[in-house]
Amino acid sequence: MSEVKISAEPRTEFGKGGARRTRRAGKVPAVLYGHGEKPKHIALPSREFAAAIRKGGANQLFAIEVSDGTQVLALPKAIQRDPIKDTFEHVDLLLVRRGEKVTVEVPVQLTGEAAKDTLIVHDHDTLSVTADATKVPDHLEASIEGAEPGTTITAADVELPSGVELATDEDTAVASVTAAPTAEQLEATLPEVEEATEEAEAEVGEETAEGAEGAPAAEGEEAPAEAKTEA
Repeated sequence: MSEVKISAEPRTEFGKGGARRTRRAGKVPAVLYGHGEKPKHIALPSREFAAAIRKGGANQLFAIEVSDGTQVLALPKAIQRDPIKDTFEHVDLLLVRRGEKVTVEVPVQLTGEAAKDTLIVHDHDTLSVTADATKVPDHLEASIEGAEPGTTITAADVELPSGVELATDEDTAVASVTAAPTAEQLEATLPEVEEATEEAEAEVGEETAEGAEGAPAAEGEEAPAEAKTEA
């Protein structure tokens, strides 16, 4: 993976307020750390950072030039996103050196097609590998071509680029191949699903009714008096 050059500015405002102001200015709050260095707080341009991550993935290598003259290489260690806006909230960047070995999580992609009438369960989307900091792959591949029901693809079956070593246990399941249910099997499960749904709805209805009966009178209202029978 080639490195991406990106500019940065020192960040002097901290806390939630400072982070919000940084993001409003079109930048991502970030911190550089590692190699025994004192953490350095910086701000990265949002658009450039987002474009690099979209293209190179979460393990994109950055050549960062800070306006105070600092020049470093860094890998994203932790990325916080806004789940609604899908924007970057904060980034932790790990300082690395050329030739240095790092251990990172890399996405696994399944290639090929399994045998007919099968289902694929992706047990692990990523695997931990050790590689040169400047040669971390953006993804790994595992073939499921022609895989029959009962087949398990393990970490040992994943293709590793030259210089990349597996850090995860070789027996770790990456994907499992099972037989797809037949139409008859699906039909047989429908009554069970409908019955479970009806029971769940009934329980919700009972809980709602009980809550309504025991609910206290609203503020400013008097609770209804109990009916009295005159002799």
